[in-house]
Amino acid sequence: MELLGKKILLGISGGIAAYKCCELVRLYKKSGAEVKVIMTPSALNFVSPVTLSALSGNEVMINMFPEVDPNRSETVETKTWHIYTGMWADVFVIAPATANTIAKIVHGISDNFLTATVLSARSPVLISPAMDEDMYLNEATSKNVSALKELGYWVIEPESGELASGLSGIGRLPEPETIYQHTLKLLSGAKKDLEGKKILITAGPTYEPIDDVRFLGNHSSGKMGFSLAMAAAQRGADVTLVTGPTMLKTPRNVTRIDINTAEEMFNAVKDNLKAKDVVIMSAAVADYKPKSIVQGKIKKTAGNMTIETEKTVDILEYLGKNKSEYKLVGFALETENEIDYAKGKIEKKNLDMIVVNNPKVDGAGFKTDTNVITIIDNKGSQTEYPKMSKFDAAGNILDKILTL
Repeated sequence: MELLGKKILLGISGGIAAYKCCELVRLYKKSGAEVKVIMTPSALNFVSPVTLSALSGNEVMINMFPEVDPNRSETVETKTWHIYTGMWADVFVIAPATANTIAKIVHGISDNFLTATVLSARSPVLISPAMDEDMYLNEATSKNVSALKELGYWVIEPESGELASGLSGIGRLPEPETIYQHTLKLLSGAKKDLEGKKILITAGPTYEPIDDVRFLGNHSSGKMGFSLAMAAAQRGADVTLVTGPTMLKTPRNVTRIDINTAEEMFNAVKDNLKAKDVVIMSAAVADYKPKSIVQGKIKKTAGNMTIETEKTVDILEYLGKNKSEYKLVGFALETENEIDYAKGKIEKKNLDMIVVNNPKVDGAGFKTDTNVITIIDNKGSQTEYPKMSKFDAAGNILDKILTL
């Protein structure tokens, strides 16, 4: 009775894999959970609500509003059931989640009872995509699945195998036992392995002003650092995010500090360093800044403009020299010999771990939603990873940090 007393809300959208949810409900009930089921109108084409009601022991919810017979004049009582239902659950599992339902969740569309309840859910939401391979690998769906993770939803990756179309590929809904185990882990707190940890993360570029209009900077979007902040907060950490200029939204439950220059980032890091367990320097800090800043705007002239520069403060070096109890993680972005450079940086900057990537590798450049990383620790262990979303890369980085 591993789920005794737990309240599980199961959302079923209109995919052929909906039939597997009958067995999933049975597993939840057998383990002691109370189960309520929401179906989209499309899901009715694949599985009977009568069957799911009998298995769950509760009425299946489908429509937002009751059907009204215009030829009768009885009073109809309408309540905000989606609000109460969202508050009721300990976990909200959506399986299968079709491309359409995923897109609606990402963009906040609430045109049926299931998607409206997602918006009002106070519990963790576990989403299991299932569709044909071409639909799953479509760029729009890939972006939406990445967006789910960035918004704080838990996602179960689909499996590969024979699909309803008769083709074979990725997109299969995992077996009910697999979804059950993910639910169990989420409810048991296995994903809160950073609870009690205080983590400081830097992200984005720094802008070093030339005059009141121009600056020296780089192409960093901040996506990797923000993904790290999101993933760490989801796993229970107390996260402080120091970020350069970026258009990204602040992750939920993260304390954000905005800066512009390398010096401002240095001061913010020093001011927030106390009692930190981990410091992750993923920001792309400018190496040089103009020696002097011109007031106003430099006027365009016929000749060339010469800017005299000086080095910015080396924040990572400072942290390595003054390291106390915190684990220090650096990043190295190099266009050649990146592994050799990173290994030297570990020793030179007194790092516990470094994350390496090369922007020339497909899927690892600035402003992308994916990354291709290699992680090296101070004991010489080296792990290479394939291309994955930056959120998934963040999860692997945090997993490695826990082994230091």
